[in-house]
Amino acid sequence: MLFDLIRGGHSMLEILAGVFASLFVVFCTLPFHEYAHALVATKLGDQTARLSGRLSLNPMRHIDPLGALMIVLVGFGYAKPVPVNPRNFKNPKVGMALTALAGPGANLLMAIVFLLLKNIILLFPTSNPIVLALAYFFIFAASINIGLAVFNLLPIPPLDGSRILQLIIPSKYYFKFLQYERYVVIVVFVLLLTGILSRPLGYLQSLLYNGLDFLVSLPFGGVH
Repeated sequence: MLFDLIRGGHSMLEILAGVFASLFVVFCTLPFHEYAHALVATKLGDQTARLSGRLSLNPMRHIDPLGALMIVLVGFGYAKPVPVNPRNFKNPKVGMALTALAGPGANLLMAIVFLLLKNIILLFPTSNPIVLALAYFFIFAASINIGLAVFNLLPIPPLDGSRILQLIIPSKYYFKFLQYERYVVIVVFVLLLTGILSRPLGYLQSLLYNGLDFLVSLPFGGVH
């Protein structure tokens, strides 16, 4: 996020709004993502997350330092994975899939909220710097949440997509893959910083953002 804003020659107001939006996502909406995982798992019969203290909106229980830094710098990142024991689900495959999808689903819900707020604030004149700053903030917050939803569905640990991958490949190969999690994270970070991974992810993020923004803007007469 920060790197893209600086490289893109954005105004100082946009850069500040982007940084504040990134920090807001890390401390306020990323915990909602993890809480959604824990809540769905608990409702489906697995108490592991609840007993581990992860059924909480306290950001300190969820933040991963490297994942948070990635969100601020490149707009994509992650939190500490919520512990889940699929053996506690009546249907382990369905339970794991629903639990994994709950996090990205929460991000998309938050993105819709921010897009609604963006459209409301744009009913006021953008000649007012406060209105313009808030509009930028809501745009960036929505975009980051959509980016997190897209990024977390990648089938690599510790992302949510790896939980879905567990349902597809044999367990012995999956747990072998998990042994290299630390190295995979470093490689992904480098690929994001160099733009090799962030460009295709950004394209998907932009498509989803434009689609949601179009739908949310309809009641406002197409305000953007």
